[in-house]
Amino acid sequence: MQILHTFLAATCAVTLLLAGCGDSQIQSSDTPVVSNVPAAQSEHERLNAYLAQVFADNLARQPFTASYLGIKDRQDEWNPQSEAFQDEERARMEAGLVELDGFDRSALPEAAQLSLDLYRMSLERSLMLDDFRHHAYALHQFRGAHTSIPSSLINIHRVTSVVDAEAYVGRLKNVETYLGEVEEQLILRADKGFYLVDWMYPAILESSSNVISGQPFDDSENLSPVWSDFQAKVAKLELLEDEEARLLNAGRDALVSQFKPAYTRFMATVERLAQSATGDDGVWRFPDGEEYYQRLLKWFTTTELTADEVHQLGLTNIDRIHDEMRSIMRQVGFSGTLQEFFVFVRENQELRYPNTDEGREQYLEDARSAIARMEEKLPEYFGVLPKAELIVKRVEPFREQSAGKAFYQSPPPDGSRPGIFYANLFDMSAMPKTDLEALAFHEGLPGHHLQRAITAELEGVPDLQRYLSFTAFSEGWGLYTEQLAYEMGFYEYPYSRFGQLAMELWRAARLVVDTGIHSKRWSREEAIAYLVNNTPNAEYDCIKAIERYIAMPGQATAYMIGKLRIVELREQAREALGDKFDIRLFHDTVLGSGPVPLNKLAENIDAMVRVQDSEG
Repeated sequence: MQILHTFLAATCAVTLLLAGCGDSQIQSSDTPVVSNVPAAQSEHERLNAYLAQVFADNLARQPFTASYLGIKDRQDEWNPQSEAFQDEERARMEAGLVELDGFDRSALPEAAQLSLDLYRMSLERSLMLDDFRHHAYALHQFRGAHTSIPSSLINIHRVTSVVDAEAYVGRLKNVETYLGEVEEQLILRADKGFYLVDWMYPAILESSSNVISGQPFDDSENLSPVWSDFQAKVAKLELLEDEEARLLNAGRDALVSQFKPAYTRFMATVERLAQSATGDDGVWRFPDGEEYYQRLLKWFTTTELTADEVHQLGLTNIDRIHDEMRSIMRQVGFSGTLQEFFVFVRENQELRYPNTDEGREQYLEDARSAIARMEEKLPEYFGVLPKAELIVKRVEPFREQSAGKAFYQSPPPDGSRPGIFYANLFDMSAMPKTDLEALAFHEGLPGHHLQRAITAELEGVPDLQRYLSFTAFSEGWGLYTEQLAYEMGFYEYPYSRFGQLAMELWRAARLVVDTGIHSKRWSREEAIAYLVNNTPNAEYDCIKAIERYIAMPGQATAYMIGKLRIVELREQAREALGDKFDIRLFHDTVLGSGPVPLNKLAENIDAMVRVQDSEG
């Protein structure tokens, strides 16, 4: 259930990329100047031209992000990771803030003022975190270059021509440079004492080893994931035999001669750094760790809430959801405590799919069925619906042991790829039948797919604005839609409703354990025990979750905080408008500007209420 659930490596690249300013606008003068814009243009036209140039310049600097967005340009390259490149990006962001002062905000229409404000905010937010650049993990056990390389090639790099296939080979060769720069980032952080937690390293090594296992790296019967993918993509080109053989030979040679040695060197570096790591889990252990964590909370929640306030908000909502769960417990005739009911649900095999290939396929079929039923009801609650296709896939075996429970990958604006809801079916005990509907609605419809596909398809919104990252909005929307589905008449069976509440409880508990780990100095074991005692999730699920929150401090707090604010704004609008309130208009307004911070969302809803009220 990670937005970034998406393809996080690419999503983070988009976020950082779009926070930069355009090369052509960097000025040495102290006077704010926006160059290369004809004087005859209106202020709105000037701003749109500027933002378009920024977007183009930034994509030119990060070629893999261009591929992620469906743009075939410099397809043999990866996004730079070097310290020099990141220093350049910071200078460009600082220059961008100066350039924005060259626009007259009062001369812009309301929508353009929002675009200007959001871009300024994105620059300020990115600089706020860049102050703590080396506190951030360069990678961790859940994701990083070691797993994003194969998943990017398999899921993002399209091959529809010989040129595309040759670019694929080029990317295989350039893994050497890409992983080398990631190694430099790991070493740079280690020199400053910013190590990963000791238990992360073995998982990183295992995932890396999986990437270079199988043919052509060894004599086993299985093909490695990347080699299998490349062969399949070349075969679909239906080339003459000699041409196909040339491409396959080039791919095999790149894998053996450059790709594998790059991974081998990377793994040696990881093994060496692991020797100096410690078992302390929270970022409090770093110099200025408390300030770093507070900035992460501000980044992810787009609020000024302190760690203590977030922690208390979690405890309050856990109590509320526990009470709702007790009513479900009575409804199904269970006598005992809520914790005993959790154990019953956790151990009831009738509420789980078989841990077999047949069980996994049944899960995927049931998820597709739930999404199809939801799709039929969407027009009653949404005026604007996405055009992009949504598909449901299993997380690939090479990364399923280290990947999260479920996540979503967005479609590009041109619709050349569908949106993908990925379900991690490695351990079926962690994917119960009770949670299936809520999870499918969160990741698919009306959750992430509806929100992100609509964002990609918005007209009149600058491209730059579409790809800004406000996790509280995106993940808050995903969690909101789980509750919305209940209001739409889904979760017909008590255990499905219990599953929806369990998913919400999970997000409330995140507020407690995330702040517990990173602010209150809880150990990994203490945090795992808290989830086991207060949620119905399987112990394996709790372990993986806590390891994720340790690896991505602050991110997990965005879900509940965003959801609570969306519900609050909806009920305020309903109360203000009475019979004039239109749920379709409310949802279209929430999604109509792309991702926004929660304060801007409130402004958008207030504007909607004023317009609706005046039309009465």
